Amino acid sequence: MSAEKILQGDVRATAQLIRRIDDGDRQVLEDLAELYRHSGRAHVIGFTGSPGVGKSSLVDRIVAKFRQNGKTVGVLAVDPTSPFTGGAILGDRIRMQKHFLDEGVFIRSLATRGKFGGLTRSTTDAIVVLDAMGKDVIIVETVGVGQDEVDIVHSAHTTVLVTVPGMGDDIQAIKAGLMEIGDLFVVNKADREGASKTLRELRSMLQMSGERRSTLGWEPPVIATVALENDGVDELYEAILEHRRHLLDLGGEVLKKVEASRIRMQLLDLLKDGLFDRAYEIVGGAEGFDAMVEDILARHRDPYGVSVELVDRLLGGQSP
Repeated sequence: MSAEKILQGDVRATAQLIRRIDDGDRQVLEDLAELYRHSGRAHVIGFTGSPGVGKSSLVDRIVAKFRQNGKTVGVLAVDPTSPFTGGAILGDRIRMQKHFLDEGVFIRSLATRGKFGGLTRSTTDAIVVLDAMGKDVIIVETVGVGQDEVDIVHSAHTTVLVTVPGMGDDIQAIKAGLMEIGDLFVVNKADREGASKTLRELRSMLQMSGERRSTLGWEPPVIATVALENDGVDELYEAILEHRRHLLDLGGEVLKKVEASRIRMQLLDLLKDGLFDRAYEIVGGAEGFDAMVEDILARHRDPYGVSVELVDRLLGGQSP
């Protein structure tokens, strides 16, 4: 059984299970159920932001800091999907190749497979696998889809939002939704012109927003970094640790709130996937679904009535 080997730290079994998860193999659910009982110990850190802000370089440096301090690390890099194979284009793993020979680091790329929001369902499951494997820290780097990339807040304990100077109208590149999800804000490539202006604008905007932060009692710092020169990385690392301490304060009450949000979204995603799979069976798979589309296209039926009918059949437990 894969779960037993993964609990013993078997890298090959871990890679194989994550591959099956990424491929959408429904047979992994039994292993995931077993592994879930052994999860809940890792600190999950999300790095998000627009493409080209240097997320991979920052992750590379932060991984090195955790390893210097004796922590084992898992990295899940959500990469763009290849239009030819449907798999991940492995850009992030290439940039982190110096960690490949380190037994304390596990790096895996996951394909977006057209999913908006920066993550896929498989990412959440892969986090469970690496957590149960025994990784102290799990870093999730999202693909970088810009303003809609907010899913990471439902998977990470600490969310790091990365930007750079000179992105269009500077801080206007970061909209309200993204401002709300960040626990730490980083202006990377801070040696560029306009970095001071971007830092000021970020701090100003943070003062004007913060419903989620007031709930969790945390004021996000804004940190300037130049990842390629390792400048500001120590400060970012310490801020990540400080946020972790904040989550664990007062008997871990804040961490429980964050975990409850993560579990709520995970359960909703699982329900949606399960209901969709069952509905697909009821209509007779791809052939039946296409027939329904043709009926709707010909205006013999409408999508509203068809969807209501399917829900009724699901609740009635009818077989295909």
